[in-house]
This record gives sequence, C-alpha cells and structure tokens, in this order.
Amino acid sequence: MPASLADLTRIFGRIGLLSFGGPAAQIAMMHRELVDERRWLTEAEYLRGLSFCMMLPGPEAMQLATWAGWKQRGLAGGLIAGGLFVLPGALVVLALAMVYASFGTLPLVQALFLGVQAAVVVVVVEALLRVAKRALKGRMHWAIAVLAFAGLFLFNLPFPVIILAAGLWGALALPRAAAPADLPPPPAGMVAATLRTALVWAAIWLLPLGLLALAEGGILTDIGVFFSQLAVVTFGGAYAVLAWMTQAVVQDKGWLTLPQMIDGLGLAETTPGPLILVTEFVGYLAAHREGGILYGIAGALVTLWVTFVPCFLWIFAGAPWIDRLAAAPRLSAALAGITAAVVGVIANLALWFTLHVLFDTVESLTLGPLRLVAPVWASLDALALALALAAGVMLLRLHINLPLVLAVCALASAGLGLI
Repeated sequence: MPASLADLTRIFGRIGLLSFGGPAAQIAMMHRELVDERRWLTEAEYLRGLSFCMMLPGPEAMQLATWAGWKQRGLAGGLIAGGLFVLPGALVVLALAMVYASFGTLPLVQALFLGVQAAVVVVVVEALLRVAKRALKGRMHWAIAVLAFAGLFLFNLPFPVIILAAGLWGALALPRAAAPADLPPPPAGMVAATLRTALVWAAIWLLPLGLLALAEGGILTDIGVFFSQLAVVTFGGAYAVLAWMTQAVVQDKGWLTLPQMIDGLGLAETTPGPLILVTEFVGYLAAHREGGILYGIAGALVTLWVTFVPCFLWIFAGAPWIDRLAAAPRLSAALAGITAAVVGVIANLALWFTLHVLFDTVESLTLGPLRLVAPVWASLDALALALALAAGVMLLRLHINLPLVLAVCALASAGLGLI
C-alpha cells in the first residue's frame, strides 16, 4: 500500500534533518528507512531507482528521494520528498553564509577556517579513493581517468567537454551488458506525456530566469545563468564539478577567493542535505558583495531555484522510463565512462585544493598549450600541513566522523594561531 502524504512528510522531514555524511551515507539511510523498515520499496526497485539517478546530472541522493516520493504518491509525493531532503540543509547553509559574510574576515575566524580547509583537502582525497575503487575496473577506465585529469590540469579544457567525451568513449568502446529481452513496448501516449512533463518543468525552471534577466540583468541574472549551466553537467556528484566551478567563480568571475570557496565546501560538508548546497554559499557571497544582506539572500534563492528545479524535471520526466533506462546497455556503458572520468576530475580538484591550502604562493605557468600551476616551495604553510596530516590520520586511519574532525582541526588551528 502506498505511503500517505503525512507519512512521506514525516519520514523525509527526518531524513532531511539527519542527512549528514554525503551521498553514500544519505543513500544508505534511505535504504534503511524505505526498504528495510517501511517496505515502501523492494530491493530491486530501490536499486533500479538508484541506477537511474546515477545516470542523471545533479545530486543523486536528492533525486533518489524525489523518485521514491514520486513512486509512492506521484507528483505531490516527489515534491514533498525532494523538497524536504534539501530544505533543512539549505536553511542552515544560508544562515552560515550570512554569518561568514559578516565575520569571516576576523583573524580568529580565519584561523578557525584554516583548520577546516586542511581537513577538506583530506575529505576530497578520501572521495577520490572511494570513487576510484568503484569506477576503475580495467585499463580503459584508467585511461579515461588519466586523460580526464590531464585535460583539466594540463590543458585547462572545459569540464563539459571532458564529460561529453568520456560518455561518448564509454558508449562506443566500453564493454556493454546484454539488453534484457522481456521489456514490453512503451504504452501508447507515454512519449507525449513525457514531453509535456519536460516542457512544463523546463518552463518552471527557465521562465523565472528570463523574467529576472528583464527586470535585473545584473549579478542575480549572472548567478542564475551560471548555475543553470552547472545543473546540466554535474554528472558524478558535487566533487566532480567543484574544480570547474571553483575555477569559474574564483578566476573567471571573481565572485569569491579560493580560501572562501574551500571554506564553503567545509561548511557544506558539516550540514545536512546534498553537498551541492555549496552552490548556495557561492550565490550568497557573490550577490552579497554587490548589494549586502538582502541581495545575498536573493542570490542564494536564485541559486537554489536553478540548481534543484532541474532535478525535478529529470525525475518527473524520466521516472516512467526507469526500467528501460536502467537496463539500456549503451547508456550504462556511457555512465561507466563518465564515472571513470570523474576520478580524474576529482584528482584534479584534490591537487588544486592541496596546493592552494598548503602553500601561500602558487604560480600559473604557460608552456605552449600547457597551463600549469606550481607552488613556491618556500611558501609552505607548516601549520596547514600539520593539520592536514592530522585530519588524514583521524579520517582515514581512526575513522572518526567528519563533523568532529572538522571541529578538532578548526579549534587546533585557532589555538595554535593564538599561541
């Protein structure tokens, strides 16, 4: 029997409040709640839903929640489940961004965030190891990962180009499983219904952005356009797109400094909800620079809208096709290629963050088509190095939970800074 809307609200409200630890922990929590305890989904249904969501751009855990709600109660259920998965974390990130924009330049606050930045380096390295273990299953997967890293770190290729090339390589060259022979043809009218759903949600997503461009045409419009572009290329999770987003908002647009970007990631790591909420932090700070608190809140709201409304589009348009898409062999091979490329993308992000956290001065070098970053070794920050090593021991060897590690590193950095 499908869950009631009241039960969906209660359960996904709780999941949204307790969804710490990134997508792996969030997916495991939903499995326990929806499959093991409440039997709202079977194991096979849950795995098909998860496979489908992993094929989509955007935060897979939030989209899995939306799909689970849709499976139970249709459109209303999907809106409740997906919305409640994001809302608690979005409110917390907004409050933290407001505090950060007001007090982040104080020496004590800067000392606290040095510890956070050092721990974030280890968090990204841990994500790299975890994704590599799952994604790199053969020589061709390794080749895709290495070329993706080289394309970003050495040649500064655009992130969407890397993802598109990896998907095409995977679809054409990677081994594909046999397609199941027992899928019936789609029901009459299914394609038309899907197109109608897609058009409605595309309008919900993009029409407010068009009106904003006519009414404002400034920083809020720029934020909306940038994060709308981001919403269609975020395959492989938030870590995969962070390097491109960091380069764009720091170097190209000048909305944030690199330390602010790393601080935002640290804040997003310690709050419930999807890690991609770091975009809300970016949107708030970018708009706050232009017009203060109210503009910052508007920037955060625009960012949330264009980041998460596309997720509802993908789910509501694609969910009726889930059994077919999850079983499509060429699509699965393309996803495997993208996942392998994500390893190279996260490796680039890990190296980028490490250099900028551990060294006070990092130079950009151009050698023909190559664009490199190289640290000035004399500018090594010994305190940041010590904190990163300590965070590595706590996370990778002692398996201490992340919020506690971030708190310990922040307090240690502040204490040593005062000394």
